[in-house]
Amino acid sequence: MAEKKLLILFGPPAVGKMTVGKELSALTGMKLFHNHMTIELVLPFFEFGTPPYLRLVETFRRMIVEEVAQSDLPGLIFTFVWALNLESDRRYLQRMADIFRQQGGEIYYVELQATLAERLARNKTEFRLSQKPSKQNVVWSEQNLLELDANYRLNSDGDLVVDGHYWKLDNTHLSPETAAQQIVAHFGW
Repeated sequence: MAEKKLLILFGPPAVGKMTVGKELSALTGMKLFHNHMTIELVLPFFEFGTPPYLRLVETFRRMIVEEVAQSDLPGLIFTFVWALNLESDRRYLQRMADIFRQQGGEIYYVELQATLAERLARNKTEFRLSQKPSKQNVVWSEQNLLELDANYRLNSDGDLVVDGHYWKLDNTHLSPETAAQQIVAHFGW
C-alpha cells in the first residue's frame, strides 16, 4: 500500500494555493481541503476571528484531517496562509501533521511564492471568487491581502526548517497545471 500523505500547501493570499491544490488533487488522487472550506462554512454564523469562529474552524479542520488520516484515502492537500513569524501557526501545523504521522503518514510542505502584482491580479479571478464568497468584496480582499503582507512574514527565504519534506516554488509565471506537475515531479509521486 502506498504511503498516506499530508501535503501542507502554504503561501500568502492569492498565491495560487487552491488552484494548484486542485490540479495536484487531479494528479495524485489526494483530496483538496482548502482553508476557505471551513472559513466560508462558519462566517454566516460568527464574525471572522471571534472565539466561536476560531473554535469551529479549528474543530472542523481537525476532525476532517483526523478522518482522512484514518481512512483509505491516499492523503490530503491542506492549504494555509502561514504567518511564519507566529509560533502559534507553526504549532497549529505541527498538530495537523502529527495527526497524519500517528497513522504512519508522510508530511510534505510546499511553499508557493509569487510577485505582489501577480497575486493582486489573481485575487480577482473568477474561480477564486466563486470558491471564496468572503473574497467577493474585492476592495476589502485586496486591502486584507496588503495588510497581511505588511504585518506578517508569509514567505521564507527558502531556508525553512520543517518536520517533513519541503520545497519552495515560485509560481509567478506558472499555470496551476505546470506548478502541480513540478511538485509531483520534485517529490517523485
